[in-house]
Amino acid sequence: MSYQSRVSMLILLDSLIVLTSIYVGYYTLNPYFNIYNFNMLTISSITLLASHHLFAFRYRLYQRAWEYASVGEMIGIVRAVTLSILAAGLIQLLVNGNVYVRVLGITWMLHIILIGGSRFSWRMFRDSYINSQIENKRALIIGAGSAGSMLVRQLKKSNDSDLYPVAFVDDDPKKQRLQIYGVTVFGKTKDIPKLVEELNVEKIIIAIPSLNKKEIQKIYQECSKTTATTKIMPMIEDIVSGKVSVNQFREVQVEDLLGRDPVQLDIDSISKTVTGNTILVTGAGGSIGSEICRQVSRFKPKKLLLLGHGENSIYQIDMELQNKHGKDFEIIPIIADIQDRDRIFEVMSVHAPDVVYHAAAHKHVPLMEDNPKEAVKNNVIGTKNVAEAADMFGVTTFVLVSSDKAVNPTNVMGSTKRIAEMVIQKLDKESQTNFVAVRFGNVLGSRGSVIPLFKNQIQNGGPVTVTHPDMTRYFMTIPEASRLVMQAGALARGGEIFVLDMGEPVKIVDLAKNLIKLSGYNLDEIGIKYAGIRPGEKMYEELLGENEVHKKEVFPKIFIGKTVEFDYERVANLIENHQSFNGDYLSQYVLGLANKKERLLVKNVN
Repeated sequence: MSYQSRVSMLILLDSLIVLTSIYVGYYTLNPYFNIYNFNMLTISSITLLASHHLFAFRYRLYQRAWEYASVGEMIGIVRAVTLSILAAGLIQLLVNGNVYVRVLGITWMLHIILIGGSRFSWRMFRDSYINSQIENKRALIIGAGSAGSMLVRQLKKSNDSDLYPVAFVDDDPKKQRLQIYGVTVFGKTKDIPKLVEELNVEKIIIAIPSLNKKEIQKIYQECSKTTATTKIMPMIEDIVSGKVSVNQFREVQVEDLLGRDPVQLDIDSISKTVTGNTILVTGAGGSIGSEICRQVSRFKPKKLLLLGHGENSIYQIDMELQNKHGKDFEIIPIIADIQDRDRIFEVMSVHAPDVVYHAAAHKHVPLMEDNPKEAVKNNVIGTKNVAEAADMFGVTTFVLVSSDKAVNPTNVMGSTKRIAEMVIQKLDKESQTNFVAVRFGNVLGSRGSVIPLFKNQIQNGGPVTVTHPDMTRYFMTIPEASRLVMQAGALARGGEIFVLDMGEPVKIVDLAKNLIKLSGYNLDEIGIKYAGIRPGEKMYEELLGENEVHKKEVFPKIFIGKTVEFDYERVANLIENHQSFNGDYLSQYVLGLANKKERLLVKNVN
C-alpha cells in the first residue's frame, strides 16, 4: 500500500470514529431528539472532526508505523484527542454559552478507545496471525537486558528476519520466569543445552554486547554442546549510530574465544612517537607488517616507508593505504631485501626514518628446521643490517618483532630470533638509538598460522590435523600484535624485551574444535587427526625465561623482561664468519643454552 493510500484510509477511518463517538456520546445522555441540540451537535461534530485531523497531523498520527505501536504512540493519540475535545468545547461555549461536559467526556473516552483500538488491533493481528504464517527459525536469546529486549521487540515486528524468539536465558536470578515482550526468561547459562533441546531452538543469539572475552568463552562452551548455530548481536553504539541494524548479527569469531580482552593503546604516547615523523616498516607486505602500517596511518606520520622483498604484497598494501591516506601523508613503497646490506643502508641514508618497526623475518618453524642457513641469513644477518643502519643514520627508536619461541628455543626459528634479540640488545648499549624487542605468541590469521590451515582443511571436508592433544599455545590477533609493536616503541627506553599478558594458553585441539563448530559442522562430520609433534616444536610456549621474569607491569597487560647477560662476543664471531659454514651453527649455539629436556620430551612424545 502506498503512503497516500495509507494516509487516506486512516483519515477516513478516523472521521468515522470521530462522528460515531460524539453522536453515541450525545444519544447516550439525550435519547430524545431536540432540533436545537442537534444543530449544536452538528457544529460540535464539524469542529471536532476538523480539529482532530489538525492535531493528528500535528502529532504525526498518520505517519507512524502502527505495527510497532507502543506507549509513545498512545501518548500521541491522547494528546490529539484531548486537544480536539477542548476545541469542540470552546466552540460550544462561544456559540451556546454552555459546554456539554458529559457528552464531551463520553466522546473523549470513546474517541481514545476506538482510535487507539483501531491502531493496536492491527498490531495484534500482525503479531498473532501474519507473523505466525511465516516459518521462522526458533531462537534462544542470551541476555534479558536492554539489548536483548530491543532485539526481541525487533525480531517480533520485522518482516525481514527469519528468527522467532522463544525464550531468554539470563544469569540474573531476579529475572527468572519474567516475561519480556511475551518471551519468558527460562533459565541461566548452564541451562542452554537443555532449553535448546526442549524448545527445538535452531539459533542462539548472544545479546550482551558488553561481554568481555572470558564471559563470551564461557557462554560459547555451553552453546557448543548444542546443534544450534550461535551468533552475536552487534554493539549498541553501532546500532544507535546506524552502522548496523539490531538484527544484523555477526558470527562468533575465534578471537572471541581467547578468554581475554584485547590490550588497549596509550594513544597519547603513540601519537608522540608516530605523528609527524618518518616511519619505516620492514616486512610491510606481511600479516603483521601490513597491519602495523594500517595502525601507523591512523596517527598521521609525515612519511610512511613500506619496505618488503615481495613486490605483489608491497603493491597491495601500498594501493590500500594510498586510497585511504594518500592525501594525508607521503607513502613510499620500497622493494628491498634486508639481507642486502648496501641497499638497506641506502634506504636509511635517503629517507632518514625516525622510527623503524622491523617485522621482516622467516617464521615458519618446520621450514626453518630444513633451511637453517636461510633462517640465519634473514632473521639474524638481516636484522643486524637493518639495526646497524638505524644506528648509523640516527633512528630514534628501533622495534624488533620477536617471538615467544625465542625463550629456551628448541628450534632454528626461535634460536635465530633469540640471536636477533642479542644483536639489538648489544647495539643498544653502544648506540643513541633505543633498541627494543617485542615477543609475540601465535598470531591468529597470520600467514602460515594454524587458523588458515584449519579453515582450508574444514572446507575440504577434513580431517583437521593437530600435532598433539595436549599441545598449548598463546594466541593474539593481528591488530593486537601490531598495536603491541607500536606501544613498545612508545614505551622504549632502550634494551627492553616487551611481552604481553596473553591470559591462559589455549589447547590447539580446543581451537580446532571451536573452528569446526564455528564453520557450521560437528566433530562427526569433520574429524580431528593427530599427526605428531613436528621437528623443533614444543608442547608449550613461554613468553619469558625464568631468569628474565620481571613481574611489574609497565603498562596495563604489558611487561618487560629483565636483561640477561650473554656471551655476545662468541655470537658476533659466528655472525661475522657465517658465510664459511652451514648457517645452522649459530642456531646450535643457542640450542646449547636452551632447555634440552623439552627437546627430549618432544622426541619421546612422538
